[in-house]
Amino acid sequence: MGLRNDDERAGRKAGTASAPAPVGTEGHTRAAIVQLLLEDGPITATAIGTRLGLTPAGVRRHLDALIDSGQARASRSAPWQQKGRGRPAKQYQLTAAGRGRLGHAYDDLAGAAIRQLGEIGGEQAITEFARKRARTIVAGIDAVEDHTPQNTEAKAEEIAEAFTDAGFAASTRKVGAGVQICQHHCPVAHVAEEFPQLCEAELEAFRELLGTHVQRLATIANGDCACTTHVPLLALPITKKSAPQTAAQPATVRTNDSGRSAE
Repeated sequence: MGLRNDDERAGRKAGTASAPAPVGTEGHTRAAIVQLLLEDGPITATAIGTRLGLTPAGVRRHLDALIDSGQARASRSAPWQQKGRGRPAKQYQLTAAGRGRLGHAYDDLAGAAIRQLGEIGGEQAITEFARKRARTIVAGIDAVEDHTPQNTEAKAEEIAEAFTDAGFAASTRKVGAGVQICQHHCPVAHVAEEFPQLCEAELEAFRELLGTHVQRLATIANGDCACTTHVPLLALPITKKSAPQTAAQPATVRTNDSGRSAE
């Protein structure tokens, strides 16, 4: 993870430019519209088209897609806002869900903070921070005492629920002689790309609670559609000398991403 690229900065400036902003690909067009909704909303489709130099049909296509995905909503202008006669124009603005997806600034801040932590305390300080964060997520969960398939599966479900509460949209599924913990979302994915200690600490927390040698099969930070961790239903010895398996391995079972593909 690094600084924003030129395209992202151009998208941010689009909200304040007096002349139509040059908009390139579909993805950049959508990002520029989202930025306008964030900074100037409620705003009409006509105003968006004027600011970005887009056709009415192009603006409405992007607005309809944002509304369908729950990221934006439309409402009628108040009478005092209406210019001229006729039906009040629709105004568009982001929803709470739409604003929640704009986490880049927080990613930049978190990355800068961890980077500074590393400069002050070294790699060990980053590792300890990551461990504390992972343990906070699973605080209150006791380690497995009696390693039976039923107990191990139940503990995996308990861990998944804790990670769901922390924003990871986690679930479990039976696969062969084990169970997989699948994290379908990662609120720190962009930061974890630069600091794999975050993923390593999660895996370490899984091993401590499950008392078995769990294996990470895939991670969102490495470009997979989910973070997938395999848990054997019967306890296996944990080899402390072995390096933690943090690099994402090809997932044996891949599911199609149910979300809309980025344009």
